[in-house]
Amino acid sequence: MPQPRSSQICLSDTPYYHCVSRCVRRSFLCGIDSYSGQSYEHRREWVEERLLFLSSIFAIDICAYAVMSNHVHVVLHVDVQQVMAWTDSEVVERWHRLHKGTLLTQMFVRGDTLSQGEKLTLDDTIIEYRKRLHDISWLMGNLNEHIAREANKEDDCTGRFWEGRFKSQALLDDAALLACMAYVDLNPIRTKIANTLETSKHTSIKKRLESIKDPITTHSLMPFIGNPRQDMPKGITFSLKDYCELVDITGRIIREDKAGYIDQQQQPILQRLGLSDDQWLTLTTEFEKHFCYAAGAEQMMNQFKVHTGHQRIRGMSKAKTLLRCA
Repeated sequence: MPQPRSSQICLSDTPYYHCVSRCVRRSFLCGIDSYSGQSYEHRREWVEERLLFLSSIFAIDICAYAVMSNHVHVVLHVDVQQVMAWTDSEVVERWHRLHKGTLLTQMFVRGDTLSQGEKLTLDDTIIEYRKRLHDISWLMGNLNEHIAREANKEDDCTGRFWEGRFKSQALLDDAALLACMAYVDLNPIRTKIANTLETSKHTSIKKRLESIKDPITTHSLMPFIGNPRQDMPKGITFSLKDYCELVDITGRIIREDKAGYIDQQQQPILQRLGLSDDQWLTLTTEFEKHFCYAAGAEQMMNQFKVHTGHQRIRGMSKAKTLLRCA
């Protein structure tokens, strides 16, 4: 039975979430349908462009993403402080980039004079828009509905394109966050549709590698900001270089289909995460298999379980073995 979204998302526990949307039946998001031989490869760009566009509107950052043949992975960061700092005008203008809004919000943007009653109604509307602009369900809805409409138009059909509601996993600590990001970035490698990270089209890791090789290249992903320190900017508290090197080594091991070895001395990022080589390889190849609504250390999982009203959460035993200090 599907769980209510309130039991899957709790911003007091974590602002980081892994979301997955899958196509229904034989619908293909992109790639080549082996049954019909038809190519849908161009749809990858639809998804990537739409996702990056939405991140410029919502107070939700993209940490990682991978556009696969019949599903999309995305790791998101909800920035409540950012949306609360926006002015009423900025909130309305951002919402109007996606939707028409109401007659009152259109009058507000034009600078028309409003009555006292209209101002009160407008205030309630802006409060609602502000909530939506940091709501993962609204971002995923705007992504999935747009792609479904475009795909149905191209296929000259109607009906459901996505399997149902998107799946959501709370990422409760740094180890869960980076393991899940690597799991997402390595999707094309695991499924053998790419041999290297550089050729993993329409993935976040490819964009990050391009930005390393060419500093002029820009992207809309949440940045890596290095080691924790005072007055830190917003971002992921690890080195981008360390992360990319670790994911690259992991990808080579996965691609060669053997139980490889990651030199801990060359990868201090694993030491900071408190993970062994075996734990890391298991997490980055089987993350979805072992965790359902949340992933993190046992204590964090127990807190999330209480805050979201779950009696039990699948993955607790794996949290003890895979996300404990090595």
